[in-house]
Amino acid sequence: MKGWNAARAIAVMRFKEPADAAFVRLCLQSPQVRHLMDVWSNTTVQQTLNLKEIRVLPLPWPSAGERAGIAHILGTLDDKIELNRRTNETLEAMARALFKSWFVDFDPVRGKAAGKQPAGMDAETAALFPSAFVESEIGEIPQGWRVRALDAIADFRNGLALQKFRPTSGEPSLPVVKIADLKAGRANQEERARANIDAGCVLEDGDIVFSWSGSLTVVVWCGGRAALNQHLFRVTPRELPKSLLLRWLHHHLPEFQRIAADKATTMGHIQRHHLSAAACVEACSAVVERADAALTPLLHKQVSLELESRTLAATRDALLPRLLSGELRIPDAERIVGAAT
Repeated sequence: MKGWNAARAIAVMRFKEPADAAFVRLCLQSPQVRHLMDVWSNTTVQQTLNLKEIRVLPLPWPSAGERAGIAHILGTLDDKIELNRRTNETLEAMARALFKSWFVDFDPVRGKAAGKQPAGMDAETAALFPSAFVESEIGEIPQGWRVRALDAIADFRNGLALQKFRPTSGEPSLPVVKIADLKAGRANQEERARANIDAGCVLEDGDIVFSWSGSLTVVVWCGGRAALNQHLFRVTPRELPKSLLLRWLHHHLPEFQRIAADKATTMGHIQRHHLSAAACVEACSAVVERADAALTPLLHKQVSLELESRTLAATRDALLPRLLSGELRIPDAERIVGAAT
């Protein structure tokens, strides 16, 4: 982008025809080219491509009209994926705002304590909140509520050292999910584990995953059925609804990241006792139910959009090689994309 400085690990590509940038981006995102880049950059330390290798990356190059047509058609899928991403950001912001107001800042309780109608809610909802505070080990909390440890409201199941569970030829298997796969939102299909591993270490769409080592993060998994590798927790609620458990994990994540960053080791992490020290304020059941009624639809919509984006990306990746080979003509691809979006 004009006016920006690029870091040493970033290669800037400029094109004689600006329209070719979208086409090349699609090619670089395709599974075929990404596989080639992974093979070329496979090292024991950090995956790296040098400029010499980038310059000789083999890319298909049809006519200018076909390049523009392919970029336009598949760009429609990317546009919908981007729209889904932005929508999910908005849904996430809504969920975080409600959680912070009710369970961290205690805005409805403070409003009632001051003799005011809590803002942004109806009288029936406001009536569920107390109007006074009591002292607790973490300071003032609403009367009738209690403090619980994070590991008391959820089960944290660590993944397996899946290199010990490699499938034999022809044996049913699952893709392996590692820390790096959480950001990508999909498992590396080339690394597999036996399908008959402990059920507690098998991920399904909608499961909460928490990486407690390296790049600490919390995600709702939407990458399909997969096997959970070590250094990852599959987090399941006990009494608290999933929607609120997810919010408490996000609430404590910055502190967990700070703890991991302070480790003297090369790969920072947290330990089980940090989960026990993470305090969560548990409201009365009526408030919990009302919060869950507001948060769960947001979570379900987020998962739905993520799954839709996964399907759209798979459609894009499947269409690209067929368009490049001539197996599929542009008008046919337009019909497929129209039906998908």
